[in-house]
Amino acid sequence: MHIRTLNALAAALAVVGLAACSGMGAKPAATFSQASLPDAVKVPAGHKVAMETVGTGDITYECRVKANAAGQYEWFFVGPDAKLWDRGGKQVGKYYGPPATWESADGSKVTATQVAVAPNGSGNIPHQLVKANPATGAGAMQNVSYIQRVATQGGVAPAAACGASNMGQKQVVKYQADYIFYRAG
Repeated sequence: MHIRTLNALAAALAVVGLAACSGMGAKPAATFSQASLPDAVKVPAGHKVAMETVGTGDITYECRVKANAAGQYEWFFVGPDAKLWDRGGKQVGKYYGPPATWESADGSKVTATQVAVAPNGSGNIPHQLVKANPATGAGAMQNVSYIQRVATQGGVAPAAACGASNMGQKQVVKYQADYIFYRAG
């Protein structure tokens, strides 16, 4: 009986020891760093990352007459249609417009006003900083103060000709971007 008690105690201590060691060396998930971004699209001090997502989807453009330039045409940004994924690959929301709207899977959503953009290389839509409007619905978008669009890939206006012969034609282009949500704090 005494040996069984000692074996049980040894087994219990081994389990406790393994549990204590399991967290050793584990690094907490890194929070997004703004360090490499142009100053124009950095979130002001006093705001912290609340959520990081990757948006994948489409941007629609339409061939229209260029504003204030009769007889000239351009591809006009109509709006996005993308799914938002967390860093683990789970869909957590969607992004669509107009107006530009980020909607969480919990039903809360937020629109925003552009503050600044900065180039992100040829063939990529620019980095962007927007100031969030008050959210509707309780959930993940509640109290979001700013949203950054970074790590953009694709999404620029089509290279196809845009003129009188195809005015009104729409083109859809693929894109991907990280959307980083901030809250005051």
